[in-house]
Amino acid sequence: MRFSKADFLLMRRSILMASLSALLSITVLYGSSRYAEHAQQDQYNAQRLLNEAQNRLATARQDRENMTAYSGEYGVLEENKIIGDEQRLDWIEGLEKLRRQNLVTDFHYNIAPQRNHTGIPGLDSGNFHIRYSEMKLQFDLLHEAQLLDFFGALRSQIKGRYQLEGCALQRGVTDENSFHLKAECYGGWITLKNRNAPP
Repeated sequence: MRFSKADFLLMRRSILMASLSALLSITVLYGSSRYAEHAQQDQYNAQRLLNEAQNRLATARQDRENMTAYSGEYGVLEENKIIGDEQRLDWIEGLEKLRRQNLVTDFHYNIAPQRNHTGIPGLDSGNFHIRYSEMKLQFDLLHEAQLLDFFGALRSQIKGRYQLEGCALQRGVTDENSFHLKAECYGGWITLKNRNAPP
């Protein structure tokens, strides 16, 4: 079958309409595809925001449960002056009170300036800075039990947390029939400082 020029003139309108229809279809398909991509991105963003909000809500609920569960323990730590500022003056007064009790023959101590405690690697200290005030003690003792009595009294009578790291004992002679012990102990006072507290 052959087409004449007159046939093309008759078909021109149909070809033009078909071309316009194809162009319109391509435009609609492209626009639909872009709309679907935007809708999918909006859905992804909305889901991400929802997940973040759910995580914040779960964290807030966990914090509330922790506050309820640990508020008593937190209060005890505050009352015992483990949480808060360094209590150097209280420690010194407490040590002088122990001196007057004559638990040991004599003792001397040295408290170093407070510093940040590095602690155990990987230890999560939460919302607290761990501070450490190293304290060394030298004792004159009649027998080993005096040392145990002294540290028992220190823990029960002085507010704070003294972490004893170790002691070295040395036997000495005062005369032919009299012996005594010397001890050197080291450790430090531990204080927890809330990161959000004013300096």
